[in-house]
This record gives sequence, C-alpha cells and structure tokens, in this order.
Amino acid sequence: MIKKVLLVIGIVFLFGFETIEAQQNSAEVPLIDILLKLEDTFNIQLSFADKNIDGKSLIAPNFKDSKKNVISYIENVTDLKFVAINDTSYAIKTNNEALNFVALQNLQKVIITRYLTKGIKLNDDATTTITPKYFDILPGLIEPDILQTIQALPGIQSVDERISDLTIRGGTNDQNLILWEGIKMYQTGHFFGLISAFNPFLVDNVTVSKNGTSTIYGEGVSSVIDIRNINDITGKFSSGFGVNLINADAYGIIPLNKKLELQLSARRSITDLWTSPTYDSYFNRVFQDTDLTNELNNLNNNNEQFSFYDVSAKLLYQLNPKDKFSASVINIENSLDYEEESINSQNSLNSNLQQNSFAATLHYNRQWNDFLMTNAQVYVSNYKLESTNIEGMNNQQIFQENDVTDTGLKIDVNYKLSDNINYLGGYQFSEISVTNIEQVNIPDFKRFVRDINRQHAIFNEIKFTSNSSKTILKLGLRNNFFSELAQFNVEPRITFNQKLGSDFRLEVLGELKSQTTSQIIDLQDDFLGVEKRRWVLSNDRDIPITKSSQVSAGIHFEKNKLLVSLETYFKEVTGITTRNQGFQNQFQFVNAEGKYTIKGIDFLINKKFKNLSSWLTYSYNENDYVFEDLNNGDSFPNNVAFNHALTFSNTWSLKQFNLGLGLNWRTGKPYSRPLSNQSIANNMIIYGAPNAQNLPDYFRIDASVRYNFKINKNIKASSGISLWNISNKNNVLNKRFVINDQNSINEIENQSLGLTPNFNFRIDF
Repeated sequence: MIKKVLLVIGIVFLFGFETIEAQQNSAEVPLIDILLKLEDTFNIQLSFADKNIDGKSLIAPNFKDSKKNVISYIENVTDLKFVAINDTSYAIKTNNEALNFVALQNLQKVIITRYLTKGIKLNDDATTTITPKYFDILPGLIEPDILQTIQALPGIQSVDERISDLTIRGGTNDQNLILWEGIKMYQTGHFFGLISAFNPFLVDNVTVSKNGTSTIYGEGVSSVIDIRNINDITGKFSSGFGVNLINADAYGIIPLNKKLELQLSARRSITDLWTSPTYDSYFNRVFQDTDLTNELNNLNNNNEQFSFYDVSAKLLYQLNPKDKFSASVINIENSLDYEEESINSQNSLNSNLQQNSFAATLHYNRQWNDFLMTNAQVYVSNYKLESTNIEGMNNQQIFQENDVTDTGLKIDVNYKLSDNINYLGGYQFSEISVTNIEQVNIPDFKRFVRDINRQHAIFNEIKFTSNSSKTILKLGLRNNFFSELAQFNVEPRITFNQKLGSDFRLEVLGELKSQTTSQIIDLQDDFLGVEKRRWVLSNDRDIPITKSSQVSAGIHFEKNKLLVSLETYFKEVTGITTRNQGFQNQFQFVNAEGKYTIKGIDFLINKKFKNLSSWLTYSYNENDYVFEDLNNGDSFPNNVAFNHALTFSNTWSLKQFNLGLGLNWRTGKPYSRPLSNQSIANNMIIYGAPNAQNLPDYFRIDASVRYNFKINKNIKASSGISLWNISNKNNVLNKRFVINDQNSINEIENQSLGLTPNFNFRIDF
C-alpha cells in the first residue's frame, strides 16, 4: 500500500499534473488570490494593508495581457491604486488614503510571495511569515494550526509529534522564544502539546526566525516564533465559528466607533460532551506512560475528566492618524482530573493537574513623520503548572507547583535615515520570577525555591538596501546585563542578502544569543508524568546561562515557479545541563554542565504548477553532546538527534476544493540500552554506551481535503476532513527501561498517533 502511494506521489511531482487546467468562468474570485497570481505571473512584490482587500472579489483579469493592463483593470474595478516603488515593487492603497513611506519601510520586503503554499512568505532577512487568513491547506491539517504549520519549513521537526517539543536546528523546545503580541509565552499547547494554544482566526501573521535574528529579540537561543494579532482597525463587523472533533471556537471583530475596535476569540474542548475517535487517539498518545495510565491496573475506576480552553481579546484605539493604542489579553488552560479507587480500599481519591497561562500587554505606537516611528510596550506573563497526586494504597499526597511571572517593558525607535538606510534601536527591561514547590504528607516534606532575574538590554540595528534592492545588509548589536548574576553579554547579529543575476540569491547569517530560562525534568512521574518539565532560572550555581553561536550560508534559485534552496549551518550551544535535556539513562540523576554542537544542511525544492504546489525538503545534521564530566569527556549523540529527515508534500486548488497529500520520514532518535536484561547493580540499571542505539525510522503519510462554499453573498462556509498517519504505522517515539518487581528490566515504548481522522465545519460572516 505504501509503495503504491509513494509511486503516485512521485508521478505527481515529476509530471506536475500538467493535465489539470484552470477552469475559466465568469465567477468572481477573491482579490487576495488575484494579487498573489499577479505577483507570480510578473515576478513582482506587492505591499498592502489587509483591511484594504479583505472581503473584496472581482472577475479575474486576463493574465496573458501585459502587467500594465492587468493593474489598470484592477484599479478600474476597485478603489485601489498601485504606486510603483521600483521596477519590481508596488504599494497598494485606497484612492482616499495617503501613502506613508515610513509604513512601507517597516513592511518586510518579500523575496518569495508564495513559499510552499499560499499564506507562507519568505522575507529578505531570512525570516518566514505565515498569514493564517490566507492559509491554503497542508497535508493532515484542515485548519491553520500555527505551530503545526511551521513544521513544513526546512529544519523544523517535532521528535514526539507534540508542538510543545519543537526541535529547530537541534535545540530543545525551551530554547525557542515564542511570543504572542510581543509577550513571551511559557505554555504553547493544548492537550498537553498536541494542539497549538493560539486561536489562529484573529492572528494577522507569524514570523519565524532560525538565524540572523533581529536584535529586538532576546532569549531563545534556538529560534524566534513571533505571533501577532490584527493590528489595524478594519472598520467593519466580522465573525465566525467552527467545530471539529476536538473543540469548538468562535471569534468576532466589533467596531465600537470609527476609532475604536474590539477583537474577541474563544475556544473550548468538547471532549466532556462527546468522546470522538480523534479524542481517543489523542488521549492514548498523550497519556501513555503516565501516572494516569500506569495506575489503571490498580484501580476499580478512573473517571477521568479532561478539558481545555483559551480566550483572547484585543482593543484597538486609533486616537488620530499618528497615534495608536492597543491592549491585549489571553488566558489558556488545560485541566485533568481523575478519580482513584484502589482494589484494596473503598476510599475514592482525586488526583488533578492544572496548567494555566495568562498574559496581558499595553502598546502605544506613534508615527511622528514620514521618517520616524516609536513604539512602547508594557507586559506581564504568568504561567502556573500544579498537580496533586494521591496514592490510593497508602493515602500519600504529593503536591507540585511551577510558577513563572515575567513582567517588562520595551521601547524602540525606527528611523529612516535615507532612502537606503534604516535604523532600529531601543531598550528592554524584564523581571522574571520562578517558583517551585513540592510538598509530601507521608513522610512530611516541603521544598520551596524562588529565583528572580532582572535583565536590561540595549539593542541597535542598521539595515542597508541598495538602490536596486539587490544588496541587503543588516548589522545589529544587543547588549544584555543580568543584574542578579552580575553578568554582561554582547550579542552581534548579521544578515546579508545578495541577488546574483536574475535568478540566484546568496544569503549569509550569523548571531550570538543567550537565555536565562530553561526547563528541567527531575523525575519521570513529575506532575503525574503528563507534563514532566518545569521552568527554572539561571542562578550561576548549578544552572548556567545558556549561550549560542550560529553561522549559516545559503544559495537560492527561483525561476518559472521553481524554487531550489540549499543552506548549510553550524551552531554551538553552551550552558546546558543533563537535567534540562531529558536523559532517561545512566545520566538521569546526574547534574552536569555541557554543550551540544550541530552542523547540517537544509535542502528545499518547490515547483508550482497551475493548481498544484509540490515541495520536497531534506535535512541532514550531526548533533552531538560534550559533557566534560560524563563519558570520559567524549562526544555522543544528542537526545533529539536525527541524522536524516525528509518531507514531501503536495497541495492542490481545484475550483472550491483544497487538497493536501504528503509524507514525513526521518531516522529514529538515539537511546541507551542496558548491557543485558539483568544488568542491575545497587538497584540501578547498568547501561552501555550513551545513545549508541537508534529507534526505528519514523514514517507517516497524511492527507486533507477542504470544500469552500458560500451560503449567501455575506456568509462563507467550509468543511474539511483530514487523515493523520493514513497507513496507521506504529512509530516508536521513545524507549526507556525500568526495574520491575522481579528485579529484571522492563522495556517501555512510547507510540506515535495511529490513524487519526478529524472533521471540521466553519462559517464566517
């Protein structure tokens, strides 16, 4: 079966479905689709405000005509005006709107407007922007799940299928800086990591940076994922709601007057109302090898209750053409309760786990003139994870809590020094407090630890763009001072982009970064074994500041809707510890400081046809630890290492249908094996060489289809079906070993999601 599917996919990629012809008719087409087609046809870049094109549609122009005539046609049937910035760049405004060149300068120049699929763009500073509103479809996804979507990009994987375990160029998930409205988020997933915790339907864009990061960002030695909601007053009411086999959601944009607008969104699981096949698959995946499932053999019943929700709101106030205020708030929660009644006791006891995040921010923007803009922001982010576990056999109660509070302010200035040079600079202050509590009643034990770190940062950045836009150079310097640690850290950043001829582009990136927050795993059964990681702060004792240095170089070729990219990179991250790497071998209870180095290549080939986009990505890397006090100081493979990873994906647009089909393959991650089944000494397992074995290769085929239709002129609807892991392959994600009651060794495996269907239905007004 798999061979047949691979054969079909290969034929699609080689021949491109040239027989699929676009259906020509007089039906109106969304304006955004026409603009994307305009960019593709004439190899130009368009800059526009979303509010100027939202909801507009028209009969498609004849793209065989000249560029001038196509643009004139769009201008004649709409209220839009195209303003030429240079030969290949245009700004689009309404006829009654003044064109602000500072605003244009702040818009990121787009290198590739439809990168992989509609709604994904590649920018001139090597960042990638995802716009959920224009998102087409991806294999296995029928809705624009933000953190699932970015895994389509080269070099980004999840080694255990959780979006809360994203590995970007060898880093652990806590080394990713994930921002919502400029606020660092310490919780990113629902269903304990299987679903993004951010409702995508009010998100304007998501910017992903793997290297050459702007100096406006601190923390996150592995990557930056910056999620921003709509930031312009649309002036019109819009709303929508949807439901799938896991949750229901709704959103609304409500103009209160011409200057004031409110955005609202909410999502809640429906798992307590109906147990779907999707829920069963998710439940079996996320709760395997946890206290909940491990105790079932000793319980008469468990009566588990699981739910999650998120709510967000944003208030926009356009005081005048120059001054804009906004206030944003989000609350995210996962909740698990289950009842334990032991076979040997009639007592019924409840264990529970609560995971909650709350964040809020106030933002002020002022456009002083055509050259100067300033921003100011204050924010607070709070994350709390707490669990109560009651052992039915002996009434032992274990309480654990992990609490993070992050407050701060940021001020930045964006100044257009000349037509070629732009300056960005500013100051950021943050105070992070982390509290960890553990309490046991039998025997009586309590541990309370609180650490605080205050950080001051000054950042400066100069961006040079040549007159022809063929040369782009960005140089930056971020200066961090960690007051409690009395340490000063200097972080230079560089981005260089050079167009070579008409089809090739060279890219060179480099950066130094640091972070003071990380996650550790003390015991396998921490927090019921469901969410074993807790946040901690660098303290200059047993938890150092994590630092990274990275360089990369790439070459990109684009012509006739064919894109080929090859990028090579080297990254070294120091200041890691065995406790934050999740060891489950001979190093599980050892605390040692070390580093990892990763060198690799990311390759991409993407071909677009009339209705089809096909792409293949391949990554190769060598990712190794060095701990001077472990393994005689010799290097050994990283816990999240995989030498080879390949994805092959196809998306089709056929009239009102969107279809996606793709496969994912990678080599299995390493693990440590005991010397033998009886290799036990002093109640400890004796292991062989660390991470000397590899799990079987991971392989998965996904598909999705969505049908878009109109109920009437003002109401749009869509319905879709997705299939995750069509072949139902039993992938092993993790393997560990424990000593059983017979004083021998048991092998425990974590399995991937099996065949997992999902269905959704949406209505948008």
